[in-house]
Amino acid sequence: MQQVSAKAFATAVAIDPSQLPALLRASPRRRSHFRFGRLWVLHRRRVLQAIAAMVVLAGVAGIYQVREHIAQLGSELVDFGERQLAHSQFGIQRISMSGQAMTSEKAILAALNITPQTSMVNFDADAARAAIESLPAILTATVRKDYPNRLFVSVVERVPVARWRVDGVTYLIDQTGAKIAANGDDFPILPLIVGEDAGDDAMAMIQAMNRYPALKPGLEALSRIADRRWDMIYRSGLRVQLPEQGVAQALGQLTTLEKTFQVLERDVTVIDLRVQGVVAVKPSDAAAKQLAAIAKANIAKNKGNFKEDADYSAPGR
Repeated sequence: MQQVSAKAFATAVAIDPSQLPALLRASPRRRSHFRFGRLWVLHRRRVLQAIAAMVVLAGVAGIYQVREHIAQLGSELVDFGERQLAHSQFGIQRISMSGQAMTSEKAILAALNITPQTSMVNFDADAARAAIESLPAILTATVRKDYPNRLFVSVVERVPVARWRVDGVTYLIDQTGAKIAANGDDFPILPLIVGEDAGDDAMAMIQAMNRYPALKPGLEALSRIADRRWDMIYRSGLRVQLPEQGVAQALGQLTTLEKTFQVLERDVTVIDLRVQGVVAVKPSDAAAKQLAAIAKANIAKNKGNFKEDADYSAPGR
């Protein structure tokens, strides 16, 4: 309740309450304005937060709609900048290589992966080095930038120790048995090995053969048999069968036979050393016929010397 002053009463006019005008209904527009005004007064902070959220949501939706165009535009700008840089003083203009013999320059260039957008600035030397070292013949590689526009590539290749023929292809292999290149036929001086999984055990056999040089002349290949043992194959067609265990002893025995009887030059097709202490040979067909004829002649000769009336009993009997 509010107090009304005496002055207000002095100027007041008495009226009949029934004559007071009725309350007019507010129009919809006026009601909406009144409600919004009331909402604004009572919940101003929440209204502002809701408006801000809608603005942010609308912005995100707009960006999402044009995201592909923005990404494409960004990519085009990056490509343009890289091309400009590649054609500037920082473009790669010279590449110096050293150390390659079995690896072609073309293969190394492909591993460098230099494109029209590549410059000294965005060229990844570490990635290039890793790519070069993944080449079969490469052991290690060094890639160095020399600003403003030159690259130095230095490689150390694997050392081939033998040739490995698999499925009609002759590979160069290193001492671990890893394949280096498929041009093994270009290196006839290296020992040749054949057979599945022969590369894994090749180095041990090659080292064993190096201790017996008298067995190397005429040796065509070393053949791995069932991944258990080796055969020595000579150009003459001779095959020497080595044992599964005691290879060094068998090679020593064969060396003695060669020095004493020149057994590797005899007309035989197989020398079997698989049983320790036993040497078995298989002559060729021609040699077998010749031996049969000699044996037949010896039998006839001995038969002619045999006297039916002679006493061949032991003396004193």
